[in-house]
Amino acid sequence: MDDSAKNARVVLTGGPGAGKTAVLAELNAMGYTTVEDSARAIIAERLARGASPRPDPRLFAREILRRDIDKYRAQPRTSQWVFFDRGLIDALGLLQEVGPLPAHERRATLAAYPFHPTVFVFPPWEAIYVNDAERDQSFTDATIVYDKIVRWYRACGYIVHDVPRLSVAQRALHILERLTESAA
Repeated sequence: MDDSAKNARVVLTGGPGAGKTAVLAELNAMGYTTVEDSARAIIAERLARGASPRPDPRLFAREILRRDIDKYRAQPRTSQWVFFDRGLIDALGLLQEVGPLPAHERRATLAAYPFHPTVFVFPPWEAIYVNDAERDQSFTDATIVYDKIVRWYRACGYIVHDVPRLSVAQRALHILERLTESAA
């Protein structure tokens, strides 16, 4: 695969309730391919069955990782941007949190599933934060998750770029402009 296709997969990440999903919907409306967050789907499925929102943390992280790998593989090789709502690197971080990952496993997974070197992180934004059926964390929890995500992505060798607090459309344009700059 050439470098442009290899790096066309772009991660949008951050703590819960920071606006990622809204920006992904905007990017999708603009004609870009977007890939949904696996954790929310798992939680919704569990709630629909009357189960607790999350299984054992290790099982939850492994299931997210399995689904995220499937979603990564399902995307065709392309030089067009494909935007992921979180993704398998977040799942690896969750696994690391519940029990140290062997370094060789982390390196092998990161090498097998590369993303664009710049990761777009949505910082906590209390003015837009709301809870819903799949988001039961507090705003304080969202801030803690954000801090962990930033540290994790940096430890994995990614460039972390905070997405400014702007309107949804302006955030989407900001991301596209930054990607265009990095491609030049």
